[in-house]
Amino acid sequence: MYRDSLQLYRMAGLEYADVLRNQIARQQAFSREFNQLRLDALNHYEAQGMTPEVARTITVNIEEYRDSIRDTLVDHEKLAKRLGDRVVEERDQEISNQNLKTGVELYREQGDNATADEYEAMISPVDFEAVAAFCKSTLPEYRALNQRLAQTLPAAAAAPLDLPTPKMEQRFAEIRDGINAYVQDLPQYIQQAEAWDPSKSVPLLKGFTAFITGRDWLTASYWQDFYGILPLFCGSIMISTLALSIAVPLSVAAAIYVNQIATPQELSLIKPYIEFIEALPSIVLGFFGIVVLGSFLRDVSQIEWLSWFPGFPMSERLTIATAGVLLALMAVPTIFTLVEDSLNNVPRHYVEASYALGANKMQTIFKIMVPAALSGIVSAVLLGLGRVIGETMVVLLCAGGMIAIPDFTQGIGAFFQPAHTMTGIIAQELGEVDYGSLHYRALFMVGIVLFFISLLLNYSSQFIIKKFSIGE
Repeated sequence: MYRDSLQLYRMAGLEYADVLRNQIARQQAFSREFNQLRLDALNHYEAQGMTPEVARTITVNIEEYRDSIRDTLVDHEKLAKRLGDRVVEERDQEISNQNLKTGVELYREQGDNATADEYEAMISPVDFEAVAAFCKSTLPEYRALNQRLAQTLPAAAAAPLDLPTPKMEQRFAEIRDGINAYVQDLPQYIQQAEAWDPSKSVPLLKGFTAFITGRDWLTASYWQDFYGILPLFCGSIMISTLALSIAVPLSVAAAIYVNQIATPQELSLIKPYIEFIEALPSIVLGFFGIVVLGSFLRDVSQIEWLSWFPGFPMSERLTIATAGVLLALMAVPTIFTLVEDSLNNVPRHYVEASYALGANKMQTIFKIMVPAALSGIVSAVLLGLGRVIGETMVVLLCAGGMIAIPDFTQGIGAFFQPAHTMTGIIAQELGEVDYGSLHYRALFMVGIVLFFISLLLNYSSQFIIKKFSIGE
């Protein structure tokens, strides 16, 4: 079904129109960056004691600069609208034809030939060759617009811009470098438009590869629905990685302390509290993340002397970090319990032999007990990963819900961006889709991917236990 959708996307000309639309979207991104730059300048001036009215007057030059960049796109946007209206109309007509044909077949099977004839008379075949000719006819205009843009945009971007801080000036220089790189890439968009071939068949395998490697998950769109799992997979992996990086050291350390070092009074206090965390409903933790933790992390990121940290200050309060911290809290009881069981399973004579050779308690713990229980510890970590990657409510509420691959160029700062996850998208969309539709089947495929990830994690943990268990 996805392959058929992509085939119609190509034949109806939407694939051709998307070349122009993607170019426009790339240039429009510069306007958003200038908006953020102006907001930073406003905050800077207001922090110095200026009134908002005076600050807006001073920063009007940034707004004018942004408009000068955006105005170079006006003719491109007009062409994109004219092209988009035509191809969407033809695509919708073909979808209507397919639905009518389905109705004709259904009524024929039921023996209602009169209704079937009515449906068949409503079918209006789409002339895809005429659509292709129309799209190709816009190519000279598109080429001329890009040639003019290659002259006007660098001139607009070369104008100076006064900014209040060196950091903002550096950001402005980066934006201008991005504009220059975009201008250099303009011929590539024309090459993509020229290479468009509506008669080329989309391979059957393309439906699968587009799902696995697709960077867009876009549904209920008037333009084209895309079902790419990659941004959801990245969100799930990043949240799980952050959760484990927090939960594993805390859980293992707590298990070692409770099992080997804690006094009976400490044991009666620590262990019940850790195990009680598992009883907290995930919806409660999610609500806590929205109301308390997310706001707390964002407020901390606004502290000026922490601005050196990647990702600070945070523009959003619901991010990968917010969800990851909460999932770490949820994973602690699982990993703690399994690690403690592994330590309890270390043969007593290992410990006695260590003491007999003169080792002290800490040497016995870290050189005898932990290595002997390592298979159980690794297994606990894998099962903890399965616990967090399958969590739904917390990530749905606290991860931010942005279906996009994080900007990894920011390094650690990528963890302070919003994201979406595989479990979250199923919970969010499954109740709203038609049974048996392409959207429904795409969500079902996401569930299959989750199933195989969980199966792999459980198999790996069992394999490690059997392979490296003591005495085997």
